[in-house]
Amino acid sequence: MPVVALSTGWYKGGDRCHKYITINGNGRSVKAMVVDECDSTMGCDADHDYQPPCPNNIVDASKAVWKALGVSQDNWGDLDITWSE
Repeated sequence: MPVVALSTGWYKGGDRCHKYITINGNGRSVKAMVVDECDSTMGCDADHDYQPPCPNNIVDASKAVWKALGVSQDNWGDLDITWSE
């Protein structure tokens, strides 16, 4: 199932959690459920490897999203996209 985490501002305090967004990129689109926040203010705790804060414009996508968008595995992780509710 395609799922994503949104950066703090886009996550809207959880208002978008468990809702679907449509992601457009690579000439394709996919519907994905928002399941988490990519913290843009504090970064992550020990359970999340102390990752630094995310930029304010992140859609952190699951493998299913990359596959649906037809992105080759060696290019997963960085793609210019647009999204809508």
